[in-house]
Amino acid sequence: MESQDAPESPGLHRGFICASFNQDTTSLSVGTKTGYRLFSVTAVDKLDCIHEGAECPDIYIVERLFSSSLVVVVSLSMPRRMNVYHFKKGTEICNYSYSNNILSVRLNRQRLVVCLEESIYIHNIRDMKLLKTLLNTPVNPSGLCALSVNQSNSYLAYPGSATMGEITIYDANNLVSTVTLIQAHDSPLAALTFNASGSKLASASEKGTVIRVFSIPEGLKLFEFRRGMKRYVSISSLSFSADAQFLCASSNTETVHIFKLEQHSPSQDEESPTWSAYVGKMFTAASTYLPTHVSDMMHQDRAFATVRLNMFGLKNICALATIQKLPRLLAASSDGFLYIYNVDPQDGGECVLVQKHRYVFEAGPEDVGPQPASQSYAATVALPSTPPSSTTLIGYSEDGGAQKGEVIPEHELAESPICLDDENEFPPISVR
Repeated sequence: MESQDAPESPGLHRGFICASFNQDTTSLSVGTKTGYRLFSVTAVDKLDCIHEGAECPDIYIVERLFSSSLVVVVSLSMPRRMNVYHFKKGTEICNYSYSNNILSVRLNRQRLVVCLEESIYIHNIRDMKLLKTLLNTPVNPSGLCALSVNQSNSYLAYPGSATMGEITIYDANNLVSTVTLIQAHDSPLAALTFNASGSKLASASEKGTVIRVFSIPEGLKLFEFRRGMKRYVSISSLSFSADAQFLCASSNTETVHIFKLEQHSPSQDEESPTWSAYVGKMFTAASTYLPTHVSDMMHQDRAFATVRLNMFGLKNICALATIQKLPRLLAASSDGFLYIYNVDPQDGGECVLVQKHRYVFEAGPEDVGPQPASQSYAATVALPSTPPSSTTLIGYSEDGGAQKGEVIPEHELAESPICLDDENEFPPISVR
C-alpha cells in the first residue's frame, strides 16, 4: 500500500513524497524531501515517530518489514538503487543497483521483490541474495504488483498484460512457473492486494468502477463490488481487514468505500420475506432478460460503509486495522495528515472521523487534536559503521542461471553479519 503524488497537486504538502503502511498496519512509513519517517499507528490519540532517517533526501519508496528494524528506501536522486537499513543500529545492510528505475518494492518474511517497468527481481530476505529475475514482463509503468505477506505461500501478483486487466500469479517461494492467469478486467489494472493469508486477491482496473475478489491460487471470482456508476476514478489503494471480512478502496475522489465479504444464500431471503427481499427477487428474475452488462451491475454488491474525506483530488492510501480492540479505517493523505475513522462492523454506514495527526511537518512532530464528531456508535467507542564492500552481480535468466551479456550494475553488501534483534521480529538478517 503505497502513495506517491506530484508536487503540483493542489493541497499537497510540499515536503511529502510517498507513504505506505507495513504488512500488518501497525506502522506508517513516510518519504519526504529530507528523508523518511516511521510512525507507530497502534493508538488512536497519538502518532509516535519511532525513527527519522536522513541518510539521503527525496525518498519516494520506503517500506518497513512488519515491526522489525529492516527498512528499504529508494531516493529520487538515485532511482535505480535500493538501500536496505537496520534503522535501530543505524547500519546499512546492503544496497543493490538495477538496470532501470525502481518503481515499487514489496516485502514479506521470506522474500523482497523489486519491480521495474519491464522486469521483476526476487531476493531472499534472509541474506538478500538475488534468487530470480522475471524478464520481459508486460510494460508496467506504475510498478503495480502485490506480494502475499504470508511467507508460507509468498504469491506474487502482477499485470499479465499492458492493455487489459489480466493478472499473473507467481509462486515466489518455489520460484517455479506461473501458478495461474486471471482475466480480471477489460481495462488495464490499477490496484492489487492480497489478504493476510494469501488466499484472496482483490483487483481494480483503470476505470475504477468495479472491484473483484478472487480465490488464490485457483483464480475463481468470489465477489464483485461496484464502487460507482457515474464516473471513472483512479483507485489509489485496496486493503483487506486482518480477518478478510472487509475490503476498503480509496481513490482520487473524496469517498472511501468499505465492502463486506459475505455470501448471500437463497435461504436468507426465504426466512425474511420483507418487501426489499421481494423486490430483490424481482430484479434477479428480470436480470436474465437484460443485456449482460446491465445484468452484471444488478448482481454487484454496493459499499457496506463509506468514509467522506475532507479533500478531493489528492492521493491517499487507506488501510483497515484493529486499534485498541476496535475496527478503524486509516487514511494517509498527501496533505500531510493521517485520518482515523471508526467503522461500525454491524451496521456499516458513514464512518466518523475521531482523530487526525500531522505526519509531515515543518519543524518538529506535532499532533493535531481530534475533530468534533456526532455522538453515534462510531464516535462513542473511541477511548482513549564499517564501509560496505563493493561487488558486481551477473544478471539471472528465468531458470536462475547467469545470462550472458547482462550485468546488473554495482551493488554493495555489508562485510559483517547483521542480525535484527528486535524482540518480536523475524527473520534474523545475515548478509555474508
